[in-house]
Amino acid sequence: MFEAIRKHSKIVMFLLVLLIVPSFILVGVNQNYFTEKSPVVARVNGKDITQADWDAAHRQASDTMRAQNPGIDSKLLDSPKLKYETLERIVRDHVYETAARDMHLATTDVRLARELQNIPQIAALRKPDGTLDAEGYRALVGSQGLTPEGFENRVRFDLSVNQVMGGVLASSFSTSPEVKLAMDAVWQGREIQIARFDASNYTSKVTAGEADVEAFYKANPARFQQTEQASVEYVVLDLDAVKATITPNEDDLRTYYKENLERLSGKEERRASHILISASKDASAGDREKAKAKADAILAEVRKNPASFADVAKKESQDPGSAPSGGDLGFFTRGSMVKPFEEAAYSLKKGDISDVVQSDFGYHIILLTDVKTPPRPPFEELRPKLETEMKEQLAQRKFAEVAETFSNTVYEEADNLKAVAEKFKLKLNTADHVTRTPALDAKGALANQRFLETLFSADSIQNKRTTEAVEVGNSMLAAGRIVNYTPAMTVPWEQSKDKAKTLFIADKAAELARKDGEEKLNAWKAAPASATGLAAPITLSREQAHEQPRAVVDAVLAAPIDNLPSWVGVNLGATGYVVAKVQKIVPRAPQDAATSQKEQQQYTQVWSSVEALAYFDLLKQHYKAEIKVPRPSADE
Repeated sequence: MFEAIRKHSKIVMFLLVLLIVPSFILVGVNQNYFTEKSPVVARVNGKDITQADWDAAHRQASDTMRAQNPGIDSKLLDSPKLKYETLERIVRDHVYETAARDMHLATTDVRLARELQNIPQIAALRKPDGTLDAEGYRALVGSQGLTPEGFENRVRFDLSVNQVMGGVLASSFSTSPEVKLAMDAVWQGREIQIARFDASNYTSKVTAGEADVEAFYKANPARFQQTEQASVEYVVLDLDAVKATITPNEDDLRTYYKENLERLSGKEERRASHILISASKDASAGDREKAKAKADAILAEVRKNPASFADVAKKESQDPGSAPSGGDLGFFTRGSMVKPFEEAAYSLKKGDISDVVQSDFGYHIILLTDVKTPPRPPFEELRPKLETEMKEQLAQRKFAEVAETFSNTVYEEADNLKAVAEKFKLKLNTADHVTRTPALDAKGALANQRFLETLFSADSIQNKRTTEAVEVGNSMLAAGRIVNYTPAMTVPWEQSKDKAKTLFIADKAAELARKDGEEKLNAWKAAPASATGLAAPITLSREQAHEQPRAVVDAVLAAPIDNLPSWVGVNLGATGYVVAKVQKIVPRAPQDAATSQKEQQQYTQVWSSVEALAYFDLLKQHYKAEIKVPRPSADE
């Protein structure tokens, strides 16, 4: 039976189509046959935002960030916090888009075009004839992970949103008295006296018996943890490694020399004089015809007597910069003049006079007076530079191919990284005490979080197999293996005695300092006249901290001022304790007009941002915007 089906497979397939297709036509196609319904993660104005929408938006955002920052840590891009921010942005965009549609705030094509022209990077892509370099434009927006259509939609959206929020932002204002009151409160100072109770002064009062220290060690195992670490070996494939394997042949070098000789030796320079009859591009047709007729007449005159060119230029040229010098423009290279002028000048031989050349400035008659050709270095002189450039270019082209072979070889030689190094002529690097997180002085592959995570994967730790090839930089792959692994552990008591004693004494000394400081604080509050040992008064403010810890500055500025003097105590943990006596408020010094104006601008900007957030909250309520997934905790 099966043999018959194989022989007549085309007939069987035709019959199946006849049977199956009508059933879909009659019954319909249920989308659930092909895809599961994605869960709803947010909703705006009754419109669902699904998990699939969220995932797609975050992928696009991640791709854009990778394009802009090739070395960015992939773990950061996939963090719950960053993913949640993407969802918040989707909701915000939906709210703004809905508001813009309800308010009929559409962005016209004309306004979009005008806005694009005002972007300097796009304006720089204009060709001399006024058209846009399409390939350059595509590359520019592609660097942001977008197509031209996607980029233009984003700009159009931003313009619409700006109209939604523009009224709120533009309506914010602040008065000078209001700003002065707020800024004076922020920057005013406090005259204080402090007494320090440094933990270091109490260490001699601590008795560190071995039994107490050992009990401290047992009660604080986390403080005697040694993180997991490993001895590793690894190889790095980069452009330099690929270049080392490339030797350009003689024929290719000589061809490259001919193709790049002008670039390597310098540009040809030309010197010309011209006679200009002005006629702007906005001039009427009649005025341009008159100017052209005058230029034709002058051309006939100088061609009859070329030696008179300078005299005629002085008399007739309407270029105030060159006319006094007989029309001389000096030496110039390609790209220095407007295109019609340049093309004409570079088509002439020395001593030739051009036809009348039209540009946006009017009509030119050009006399080529000199040609300066830079010396052409011989091939042998340029050989080292040619080899370097060719190897760089060939390495760029060859890297993708070598990288694929490298990745396959690493997989095939999972237990022999030395063979990989020998095959690709790479250095076999080794390192000890490597951990899951980069050390402060780490460089290269060992500074890359993704490579370390791969290196410390379960398979790598248990089986000591070589990792997959990991991208650790631009055109840079690394693979490694763990040679020896030491798991995280509590360092044994015998090895921790000295450290435990030091920590025990430091903790006890800090505790004694805190107790002494708190006792003094309570006593001085009860009897201010009994306060002794206070330092000389200083004025403390947010601008002048006088090297005081941030905790002291915050506590002093937050101290009650309705009944001065006021007393505050600040626990500085391991370093000790501080008691501060707040004696009086020190007003802020008067500000000059320029500073006051700048502060008012900053204050207004901050206030407008606050009002914008409040308005956005109202829009969210109006359009019933809600996020249905919980916000990740701070430590996720």
